[in-house]
Amino acid sequence: MANRTDPAAKSIRGTNPQNLVEKILRSKIYQNTYWKEQCFGLTAETLVDKAMELDHVGGTYGGSRKPTPFMCLVTKMLQIQPDKEIVVEFIKNEDYKYVRVLGAFYLRLTGTDVDVYRYLEPLYNDYRKLRRKLNDGRFSLTHVDEYIDELLTTDYSCDVTLPRIKKRWTLETLGSLEPRRSALEDDFEEEEEKDEDDQVTNGLDDGDHDKDYYRGRSPTRERDRDRRRDSHRYRDRDYDRDREYDRDRDYDRDRDYDRDRGRGRDRDRDRERDRDRHRLREDKEYGRERERDREGRERDRRERDRGRRRSHSRSRSRSRDRKDRDDERRKRHARSSVSPRRRGEGPDDSSTRDEPKKKKEKKEKKDDGTDHPDPEIAEANRIRASLGLKPLKL
Repeated sequence: MANRTDPAAKSIRGTNPQNLVEKILRSKIYQNTYWKEQCFGLTAETLVDKAMELDHVGGTYGGSRKPTPFMCLVTKMLQIQPDKEIVVEFIKNEDYKYVRVLGAFYLRLTGTDVDVYRYLEPLYNDYRKLRRKLNDGRFSLTHVDEYIDELLTTDYSCDVTLPRIKKRWTLETLGSLEPRRSALEDDFEEEEEKDEDDQVTNGLDDGDHDKDYYRGRSPTRERDRDRRRDSHRYRDRDYDRDREYDRDRDYDRDRDYDRDRGRGRDRDRDRERDRDRHRLREDKEYGRERERDREGRERDRRERDRGRRRSHSRSRSRSRDRKDRDDERRKRHARSSVSPRRRGEGPDDSSTRDEPKKKKEKKEKKDDGTDHPDPEIAEANRIRASLGLKPLKL
């Protein structure tokens, strides 16, 4: 709650006023002891008392980048958002120079371009000294007009990025601002008027120059008039030279900014090209790895198929050998175990098995004499064979 922006505060440049300070610096301010103890509960009226106690300006300092009380009060003003009249009173305060600088810095962050030039340019006439705390913790000496020139001509001050504003000659061209008028011109005019009055008085007292004075051909008057005209001419020339120098400096700064931005674009383009090249290299390596994986899988599949075919052929050969052995065993068993009644069933077996029988029968027929060509002898041999006698051998 102590770090939250006032709900009644208006957005500045389309964002929360506290966002005009960078987030890292803002977080360091929230953790600072001065913020917690001295800035808690401050209002637009009580803020003046704390601003009167300031004795230096600056952003952050030291190795831990501690914020200065000046930056804490600037953040507090962004948080409570005081009225414009109060900020203008801060700037017009001539007794306390740090109060004036605080109001100028806040107006530079939140004010419009016209208000920034209108209220900050008169501070060029303030030549009082200021103490400024550097980043290493040491102090340096500067002046109010130098600090105001830094606010109007640079884009970075007290570790804060200042919003960009239009150039003064642009606003003069648009008619938003009148040409700048130096505060010393009034003194010059007063001196000129005093000189003219003195000359008139001296001319009236001097009777010798009455005629020349009234005719306007007094040598002294003409010399003074020429001197004033030359001084105006030189002053206008100096102002034009300063204006041209500011315009050239702004042009150079813009050109440097554009060149740096172009270098940044080239650097980004080179970085993007390197990133694309690295991505293409990774894609190629990934494609090679996928190709190697695919080839490995194909090789493994071929080896598995070859092993499967080899095992299948081996199993077929084993089964064929087993079948042959079984057939051989079966045939052998069939030869050994066939009954006499079934020996003649097969055509091949009957032919092979009847041959010895026929030979035996023939042999037997030859022995008993029943195959004798003489039928009577064959008949007798049969009878004899039936009686168990030896056959006749005639």
